[in-house]
Amino acid sequence: MIQRCAKPGSRFTWHDAAQLVAPDGARFGPETREGAGLPGALFAEAAAGRAFAMTPRGLEAAACGAQPAFECETSGSTGTPKRIRRSQASWLASFAINRTLFDIGPGARVAAFGSLAQSLSLYAAVEALHLGAELHLLTGLRPGRQRARLAAVEMTHGYATPAQLRQLARARGPACPTLRRLLVGGGTLDGAARAAAGALFPNAVLTEFYGASETSFITISGPETPPGAVGAAYPGVEIEIRDTEGHAVPRGTLGEVWVASPYLFEGYAAGFSLDTRRLGRFLTVGELGHLDAAGQLHLAGRRSRMITVADQNVFLDAVEAVLLGLPGVAEAAVIAEPDALRGHVLAGFVQLAPGGETDEILRRCREILGPLRTPKRLRAVTDWPMLASGKTDRAALARLGG
Repeated sequence: MIQRCAKPGSRFTWHDAAQLVAPDGARFGPETREGAGLPGALFAEAAAGRAFAMTPRGLEAAACGAQPAFECETSGSTGTPKRIRRSQASWLASFAINRTLFDIGPGARVAAFGSLAQSLSLYAAVEALHLGAELHLLTGLRPGRQRARLAAVEMTHGYATPAQLRQLARARGPACPTLRRLLVGGGTLDGAARAAAGALFPNAVLTEFYGASETSFITISGPETPPGAVGAAYPGVEIEIRDTEGHAVPRGTLGEVWVASPYLFEGYAAGFSLDTRRLGRFLTVGELGHLDAAGQLHLAGRRSRMITVADQNVFLDAVEAVLLGLPGVAEAAVIAEPDALRGHVLAGFVQLAPGGETDEILRRCREILGPLRTPKRLRAVTDWPMLASGKTDRAALARLGG
């Protein structure tokens, strides 16, 4: 039996002006939302005060806590996805901010690219319909068809991952000059993804945000954000950098990123992460970084993605970022393999762009990073494995071998 626990104004609602356009072009409004597939069922559950779980298998019931709640899955880019549980109020709080920051509401046309089982696309979809925008679900369409749809409907807003931007750029199709706001999350915005965004959406303001499924927004970029930073604290967020003993460290000092905000999740409904810890109002997901003098956050990588090679710390995300910035590389990923002599060695995977050669890529990488931080092997992968969230499936690459 599903427990009812909704409070007025604390749950997702389908705005009277909101419209949903499905991947096949079918259109649903307030009067036809019951037929709108997963989004329609989601809002029906929310309106009835029932907790729900959005999974790759569809919509499922979830045990309800003290307030309207829901569950969705993390990206699972390095292993089995975890199911997270959060209150609807934790997203509603940021919807109200984004309505003003990004002008999302009636008249806006918002694109969501990934599966609704993953938090980024689910967030974009629920926010658009709650605020009265026209939501365009592009899930399952090939990148070329996505480009055609973006231009044909004169999209105004889009939520995308860097990998989705790179995929769109490689596909044939028109640009979308009507897009005025591009929101990028779910990974580091590398140079290739930034260039792709500029070519695809020449008139859009590009806003990078950093966060996790467990935290929602942590930082947001702006004109004052320097290269290499992911922005300053999103409204309502407190950021502290702490050492291994849990003490705050001075500006400019590397440490673990801890955040307090109204947007934090309640906990894991399935699975767990040793990196995720709470201490009072603050939570960390194991990300390492530092705050500069202006309060801009610079990330080094997840603690779980930091390994040692010959007693030197190596951040796998930083190596991937270098690879993605080299000519001839369309996609890149790096994993660590045990090594009896050095502790670990790096295995790299790339999807080559025209003219790319693995030997030349390795040579350039070695010039930048040195031999210890350069992959020992680099394998070219033609069919790049992607998750429904729009991120690289590193677990699938690991199964291929180096």
